[in-house]
Amino acid sequence: MIPKENTISYEEFLKIDNSSDKNLEYINGIVYMQAAPSVIHQAVVTNLSTEFGVFLKGKDCRHFVSPFDVIFKSNEGKHKVQPDLTIICNKKGLNQNNYEGIPTIVVEVLSPSTTSRDYIEKMNLYMRYGVEEYWIISPKNKTVEIFTLQEGNTYSEPQIFSKDDMVQSNVFNDFLVNLQELFIL
Repeated sequence: MIPKENTISYEEFLKIDNSSDKNLEYINGIVYMQAAPSVIHQAVVTNLSTEFGVFLKGKDCRHFVSPFDVIFKSNEGKHKVQPDLTIICNKKGLNQNNYEGIPTIVVEVLSPSTTSRDYIEKMNLYMRYGVEEYWIISPKNKTVEIFTLQEGNTYSEPQIFSKDDMVQSNVFNDFLVNLQELFIL
């Protein structure tokens, strides 16, 4: 028999989180520590953040770069994540310390230590709470996968962009990024 992972309550997590200088996430009762990102990881986040910053200038949406806490809350409990890039169009949940609500777009850049979490726990969390668009970027493969929320709160098969493609958001049809420029150091 496989032992279950130990889970803790959100209140127990907050005690750990408030006394720690580490970047922690809390999903389904499990605490995850964020490792320091690689140079290419940070380059991808910076390059995409710049593109979103220019695109969103003068619009009602804002973008935020990790570490930035996003709190998902429902009757089933609370979860705290720190997506690499978060696009928020409903600013009602923004407060001095974090965002409590549902982002419009969430972007995760894969790292060896987070790949399974990004594809399983985080994807299920984002889908369950209704994040409209979820991007997974692989610096190793130089690809972008975009999952779009469909009726019934399930993600579509991903649109996969690679090599010489122009990445296009489904939420913002006029947002285009040259994939080659995304992976420039």
